[in-house]
Amino acid sequence: MPKALIILAEGFEEIEAVTPIDLLRRANINVTVAGLSSLQVQGARGRIKIIADTTLDKISDIFDIIILPGGMPGAENLSKSDKLKTILLNMHKTNKLIAAICAAPAVVLAPLGILNNKKATCFPGMENLFSPTTIFKEEAVVIDGNIITSRGAGTAFEFSLALIEILAGKQTRDQIAQKTAHK
Repeated sequence: MPKALIILAEGFEEIEAVTPIDLLRRANINVTVAGLSSLQVQGARGRIKIIADTTLDKISDIFDIIILPGGMPGAENLSKSDKLKTILLNMHKTNKLIAAICAAPAVVLAPLGILNNKKATCFPGMENLFSPTTIFKEEAVVIDGNIITSRGAGTAFEFSLALIEILAGKQTRDQIAQKTAHK
């Protein structure tokens, strides 16, 4: 069973966190939600708090993918974590999957050089934070090698389905899409 790690920092975008947590779990992917600095993490709107499974400092498992929701100041808070930077650089070096949505590609991944020479997307207007070697795309979800990026809250469902397809196959992705589709 694939193992996914989703990191939540204070100020995370709620839809970008809850959608992949829920859909990946529906696809029987082992999802661990880690609070960046505490178990209780408040979203960007200040009205939703999530109780994480653990905190980042207690993470010792090896995961198949790390997923970073965006939102502000959530993405900025993620970018300040030395432990997260180390995990991301190690995962990238070993070609493990790294997924980020909204502000997270531009604010967290780009400064680490993870998007250099890659196609990527982010929240509209934040692409100016990409290095000159990053190829900005306006698609809802962009996959380039081990890097998966997405635009924002409005693309969270499509982003989550793309992650399911990568981790569990097209058949599982299609089943989850069908079970959660609006009629």
